[in-house]
Amino acid sequence: MIFWLLLLSITGLFTYYIVQRSVSSITRTPIWLLWLAMMLPALIWTGWILLNGPDARIPATLLFGPFLISPVLYWLLVQWGRPPRPAADEAGAEPSPQKPEPDPKAPLRPIDRQEEATLQNCFPWSVYYLQNLEYRPQALICRGQLRSSPEVAYRTIRENIEAQFGDRFLVLFQEGLNGKPFFALVPNAQAQRDQADQADGKPERRLGRSLGLFAATLLTTCLGGAILTERFTAGVAADEPLASTLSFNLPTLLTGLPYAIAILLILGGRELANFWVARRYGLRVSYPYFIPVPPMAVFPFGTFGALLQRRSPVPHRRALFDIGLTGSMVSFLISLPILLWGLAQSQPIQRTAESGLFRFESFNPHGSLLLAVLSKLALGSAFTADTALRLHPVAVAGCIGIVITALNLMPVGQLDGGQIVHAMFGQRMGALIGQVARLLVLLLSLVQQELLLWAVLLFLLPAVDAPTLNDVSELDNLRDFLGLAALTLLVIILLPPPPVLSQLLGIAG
Repeated sequence: MIFWLLLLSITGLFTYYIVQRSVSSITRTPIWLLWLAMMLPALIWTGWILLNGPDARIPATLLFGPFLISPVLYWLLVQWGRPPRPAADEAGAEPSPQKPEPDPKAPLRPIDRQEEATLQNCFPWSVYYLQNLEYRPQALICRGQLRSSPEVAYRTIRENIEAQFGDRFLVLFQEGLNGKPFFALVPNAQAQRDQADQADGKPERRLGRSLGLFAATLLTTCLGGAILTERFTAGVAADEPLASTLSFNLPTLLTGLPYAIAILLILGGRELANFWVARRYGLRVSYPYFIPVPPMAVFPFGTFGALLQRRSPVPHRRALFDIGLTGSMVSFLISLPILLWGLAQSQPIQRTAESGLFRFESFNPHGSLLLAVLSKLALGSAFTADTALRLHPVAVAGCIGIVITALNLMPVGQLDGGQIVHAMFGQRMGALIGQVARLLVLLLSLVQQELLLWAVLLFLLPAVDAPTLNDVSELDNLRDFLGLAALTLLVIILLPPPPVLSQLLGIAG
């Protein structure tokens, strides 16, 4: 029960952060009310688990009802709090004086008449024939006809606008609902914040913070690894008491060091890969921040992962794809040899009804095609249809790496998979794929109860990823192929091996 309450608290904080960042600028509805609408399914499902236990099956109405009601309620609350939109004529006239400005910090006309003429000259008729300007509270919309390739149009017009206005605006190139691309100029507040950060010495302080969090995470993962090692050696489950009490001294910490090195390699490799790719494309990103957690009996892993803060928009869909794909593939490639070695050191035991994918003291890899194949490679004839595993701590780290890879490859919102489908199919189609993926995981959780937690987490994530600056230019064939391969890897991790393969591996029940 403590685990579920802890998970609910962390999920609630994460959801509040996402809601505040995503809609606080476009609606006056209180953030706590929007948060409550987003958290409605998680609160109801967690309440059911606390009252009836984690093994009790949730009724279908209670499972699907909040899932369907919550997004509708959230959308209604956002619309209810939207400020009135000022009227403007087709020529870009000033809003009616009877209607108040929606946001006093964002003037409706960010440029004057002379600057408007200068802006129109930034659009060569042979590249993008500008037809009209629309003034919005947060942006200046430039609509017209595209007369060249999207890459040439965006590069030409962005360079022209930067030559005339400097870094005053961010230039976005988006695809409208009618399928016609349009430009949008958004005030670039981030440039002023970056200058203030440099003057205040914040980058150096952020590096020190990142190193401090890494050191703290190294300590907590060593402690977590010591707990896992003790339980593995004693052969007890997570909910059983240890025969001896751990004394956390230097020799004890050293027993947890292999697990700590393995998990930090997986998490650090992923974030450093994302950091390198983001910097390669000129993005302003933070140093990797590890999240240390004191190890407990119900959560002995010592960390909640690592993250990277992105402080500038992604330039185009190719960069979005590369960032999304690289992190997941690096963490997966690092996890593979770690998991294979750890599985070879694990103890085969009799599989029971209590065995599962998330029970490391009685691990059942038969529910995943990838894990079943890796277990057979590592254990050979010792792995049969009736075999479960008592995982070695290094194998636990490898399994966590595979779980992180699968979760991040989910094609939803700001996850790596969401960025991949956004880059491949566009923002609107990517959001639709994300909605379908969330529903499929929820349906799959009816068969595999262990995926219910994933369904809750995916539902709490926004389905729409932020657009790139040039969101019109498409990917090349190689990236499309790699994207489909990444989604295929997700299926291989999530779905069980087919009967024919189980027969070939000698693990058919």
